[in-house]
Amino acid sequence: MPTPHETEKQHVGPEEADQPPSMSSHDAAPPAAPSRNPCCLCWCCCCGCSWNEERRRAWRVSRENKLQPLPSCEACATPSPEEVRSWAQSFDKLMHSPAGRSVFREFLRTEYSEENMLFWLACEELKAEANQHVVDEKARLIYEDYVSILSPKEVSLDSRVREGINKKMQEPSAHTFDDAQLQIYTLMHRDSYPRFLSSPTYRALLLRGSSQSSSEA
Repeated sequence: MPTPHETEKQHVGPEEADQPPSMSSHDAAPPAAPSRNPCCLCWCCCCGCSWNEERRRAWRVSRENKLQPLPSCEACATPSPEEVRSWAQSFDKLMHSPAGRSVFREFLRTEYSEENMLFWLACEELKAEANQHVVDEKARLIYEDYVSILSPKEVSLDSRVREGINKKMQEPSAHTFDDAQLQIYTLMHRDSYPRFLSSPTYRALLLRGSSQSSSEA
């Protein structure tokens, strides 16, 4: 059996992202999953059942859908010039604006880190859910899509947060991923947000807003 090890996710280009993940003895599958796959308790590549092949097929589908379109609720809003300018005042104002999240997500897509926003949005949706059955299912999907090391959309989380999630997944709640969501929010704030403000995308929006204000004057 290979020695378990923990891997830290690094930024990858499109060529590297197209390589399927290798099977590992430390596959970070949701803790609740073994009960549904009793023959795969070891989570290793030597398992003789069809679980690994199904996981690879799921990976391929997930990879094809990685660059999914924006949901209508995020894409429909047209920001005013004042709103666009307010995004430079703080990251909180950007993230509280549906149009701001939409533009920022498109920027993250160009940096191959769109999964950070997708994870944050999924956590927000989970926190708004009251039905425990739905919470269980959504928590499992979030884990598989953004926490599992087999996912092409895995977000970068430290070992402390990952261990906390693994424990909470025994009995998922609407707040299972709160620590992870905060960590990704902080990562986007410190890493991506400054580059967004100096990006051609944001500068073009500011210029368009200035032109619109001048024409209305």
